Amino acid sequence: RRGGCAEEDESIKAELEHSEKDRAENLMIVDLVRNDLGRVCCTGSVTCPQVMKVESYATVHQLVSAIEGQLRPECAAVDCIRASFPMGSMTGAPKRRSMQLLEELEGAARGIYSGSVGFLSVNGAADLSVAIRTAVVTDAHVTIGAGGAITMLSDPQEEWEEMLLKANAVIASAVGRT
Repeated sequence: RRGGCAEEDESIKAELEHSEKDRAENLMIVDLVRNDLGRVCCTGSVTCPQVMKVESYATVHQLVSAIEGQLRPECAAVDCIRASFPMGSMTGAPKRRSMQLLEELEGAARGIYSGSVGFLSVNGAADLSVAIRTAVVTDAHVTIGAGGAITMLSDPQEEWEEMLLKANAVIASAVGRT
């Protein structure tokens, strides 16, 4: 969330930066992505040039990490996609068991939510992002996709409020309010 004034906003950022729970979530995701990339990248090339940097957006502050690697010569962008999707940030760990549990609990396919949007080029280039905080609009209804990471340190009420904050940002944008 964001603060109502500059002082409150800075306090919220500092709290996030030092939050044991949020840092544990981010570290879990970093480890998952490093593992996924390690399956298709040259040995020793997977690095984390940015770890747990607080970035600020219109409605939230987030801890953001960047993970990079050099694809092995015999691998292409599509191999990287196969190795890393679904993203661990959307599934949790262990990834396969988490996906089984999510399928049982959610009862329906996620559609574009937690999928990918981007392009693959004929020259081998690719640029993709994970589809989070999405709205799918049909003639019959609107479906909002939003969520949060759950760890042993999570408070269910706080997780619910975080998910609502994220979903409300999508709703406000869809109806033209900020």
